[in-house]
Amino acid sequence: MGNELEMSMMGELNFFLGLHIKQTSSGTSICQEKYTSEMLKKFHMVDSKPIDTPMGINSKMGTNEADPLVNQTMYRGIIGSLVYLTASRPDIVFSVGMCA
Repeated sequence: MGNELEMSMMGELNFFLGLHIKQTSSGTSICQEKYTSEMLKKFHMVDSKPIDTPMGINSKMGTNEADPLVNQTMYRGIIGSLVYLTASRPDIVFSVGMCA
């Protein structure tokens, strides 16, 4: 492949598409802590209260006429970012799917 394409060695891979990649002798791990903190800043959720479970067991999804309208563009952006986040967080896949 080196004969066909110009290649250069840029060092060890650390970040790729929002994934922090750590390679050790025992294996490779991925982390999205930086992506998550940037996502929280982007959607103004830095001061949000964290919870232990991603979704309450008695949560009901639906529309409520009394609630104010949701900004659909922002909601879709949040869901899209969360779907990408599920690459390293299988524990939130169900909750993200329910909200999507």
